[in-house]
Amino acid sequence: MNKFRAKVIFTLIIISSSNLPRLVFSLRLNPHNSNSCDNKVDPQTLQSDQMTVVINGYSERRIPLLQSIAARYSASASVSTILIIWCNPSTPSQTLSELSYNLSIYSTINAPIFIIHESSQSLNSRFYPRESIDTRAVLICDDDVELDSKSINFAFNIWKSNPDRLIGFFARSHAYDLNIKSWIYTISEDKYSIILTKAMIMKSEYLWEYSCGSGTVIEELRKIVDAVKNCEDILMNFLVADKVNAGPVLVGAERVRDWGDARNEGVVGKEEREAGLSSRRRDHRKRRGECIREFHRILGRMPLRYSYGKVVNSVGEQGLCEKGGKLLFCDQQVLK
Repeated sequence: MNKFRAKVIFTLIIISSSNLPRLVFSLRLNPHNSNSCDNKVDPQTLQSDQMTVVINGYSERRIPLLQSIAARYSASASVSTILIIWCNPSTPSQTLSELSYNLSIYSTINAPIFIIHESSQSLNSRFYPRESIDTRAVLICDDDVELDSKSINFAFNIWKSNPDRLIGFFARSHAYDLNIKSWIYTISEDKYSIILTKAMIMKSEYLWEYSCGSGTVIEELRKIVDAVKNCEDILMNFLVADKVNAGPVLVGAERVRDWGDARNEGVVGKEEREAGLSSRRRDHRKRRGECIREFHRILGRMPLRYSYGKVVNSVGEQGLCEKGGKLLFCDQQVLK
């Protein structure tokens, strides 16, 4: 188990079930311990061979899915620790204790999983620089996106080559609409400027800069996030792009299951979709456009930068050759 810098209160219960010892963690960190901001961690003291996964949770209907996702992340060789930031203050402690019990088996085998019950619903909480984070890289993700281990490891390796930039699997874009003469939030086929927190890897230093950065501007921007209950990911993209003057990096994946996407059909996943932020609000995209305009107005500039293309994890032959009367990639030797 990782050693926490912060002082924490936890209980450890060993229960025997079918001769298998199980660990049950009931952990509660002070979500806004001033020391996290007052004492900025030296990046050189942090682990660089693994990353911390921070999962944002809210809906009790998604708990079974969250349990499955946390277990998958826990089994990844690239993951050191998993923090589930539960941002629904009204959730009974018993419910989270049961979740902790169900997750305990994975903590005995793979990366440990901890639950932090927040006292507010603020989306800014997912970017708080918790003292339990002892890795240089952090994977921020939602409770309805399931990544396979191969894709997690691949994305982490891409981050190692681009540690100052945001790395992720889901991209969106900003654009200037000449008809309304204003910035909008959109999806473009050939470029992107925003990585979503569905799955976003970044260096943990950015958590401190987002939550603890001095000056009234960043504080004002965080207040907008709280007011609209949205756009924390857009604000992080603004912050990083403004710092490095470069866009994010989109990576491909072997398998990504987005249970919360409103475009899903069928009964399976229906509850997960309806519990999502974008599904609950029909004006979701409009609100995010308003965030871009407000962030731009307050900053007095547009820091977002476009990126092009996607990094994929398979390098194959691009040339086409004729085989058996069909055009196939030249390195495809066997017809199926």
